[in-house]
Amino acid sequence: MSSSSETETPEPGISRRPVEIATALLLIGLAGIVLYDSHGRGAGWDGGPQNGFFPARVGWIFLAASLFILWQSFRRPDGVFVTYEQLRQVVRVLGPLVLFVALIQPLGIYVASAVFIIAFMAVVGTSRWWAIALTALLVPIVCFWVFELQFRVPLPKGPLEAMLGY
Repeated sequence: MSSSSETETPEPGISRRPVEIATALLLIGLAGIVLYDSHGRGAGWDGGPQNGFFPARVGWIFLAASLFILWQSFRRPDGVFVTYEQLRQVVRVLGPLVLFVALIQPLGIYVASAVFIIAFMAVVGTSRWWAIALTALLVPIVCFWVFELQFRVPLPKGPLEAMLGY
């Protein structure tokens, strides 16, 4: 028998402390790169600020903030940062987006957009197949018309556009 006074077990997920520590260490590494580069350019004041003067100051502030995040991660009580169900939802959105970015170079932005629309609407949405196909066809065509023909903004093109003479 269960009673209403029993506490429910929290959903399993990724712990907050390791995420905060990993983020802090990544930011500390980035601050180190900024400081290394700015000091290589000259971070002093020789008759005026040298090329790396302001980036070095920003790098030191960035490093201090990153160390504070690291320190805070040990002071705060540990808990669940994200549940596996929440993470699954993020991956459902992030997966098609990563595919889109990866396909821009080889296929061009318009074909990659069509693939993205198909993947996103099929994975995340509950649309009918004809709505997915129509959207995947019309949106890149309209974007091509607007950017390439009306505004004359060249966007990355792939083999299909080359075959069509663009």
